[in-house]
Amino acid sequence: MSGKPPPTAEKDELDALDALEKEASEFNKDAEIDRILKAFKLDAYAVLDLQPGVPDSDIKAQYRKKSLLIHPDKTTNPSAPSAFDRLKKAQTELTDEKHRARLDECIADARMLLMRERKLTTESEEVREMGTEFREAWRKKTVEVLVDSEHRRRKQLKAQMQEEGREQRRVDEEVEARKRKREHEVAWEESREGRIGSWRDFQGGKAPVLPPAGKEAGKKKKKKLKVLG
Repeated sequence: MSGKPPPTAEKDELDALDALEKEASEFNKDAEIDRILKAFKLDAYAVLDLQPGVPDSDIKAQYRKKSLLIHPDKTTNPSAPSAFDRLKKAQTELTDEKHRARLDECIADARMLLMRERKLTTESEEVREMGTEFREAWRKKTVEVLVDSEHRRRKQLKAQMQEEGREQRRVDEEVEARKRKREHEVAWEESREGRIGSWRDFQGGKAPVLPPAGKEAGKKKKKKLKVLG
């Protein structure tokens, strides 16, 4: 009869199946979190488990699928936040045209270098079939190229920051020099009235009396004596 709970045995079986599904779900979440954290983080395609050259719609769909699977709110795995952040970063990089173009270029360079090392052409069977071994070798070569590219990028960034630092110091020195010059001009202007006043006082005062020159300079004036009688 509808509305009545199932018999005890049937309920136990449903509970067991539900527990197995939850266990399998947690296993899948843990496995995906582990895969993301082990993926080469400079390769956003690898983090999202995608092949290079996929359309934007595939990137969005893959990100949505995996982000829902490993979302920190839906699993107790302590590594979920780190994996989720890395997944989000990979999606952001692949939706940025310039970053994705640089990544695609590095991947293409890795393929070319691998072909050159193996003396292959685009018509070679190994390249056309793109077997598991060739893909794995291509992936390893991509890691090498990306690491080299990152080293060069950081070196250029460091040089740029040093140059910007030198330029900033030069600007700061010029600003300080102008500041000192302004302070000197202000101080000179503030003392102007004092200097003018001193000059006016000097111009309006009496000239000092100078002693007589010549032979008379050393003689003393004799006192006239009064005659008695």
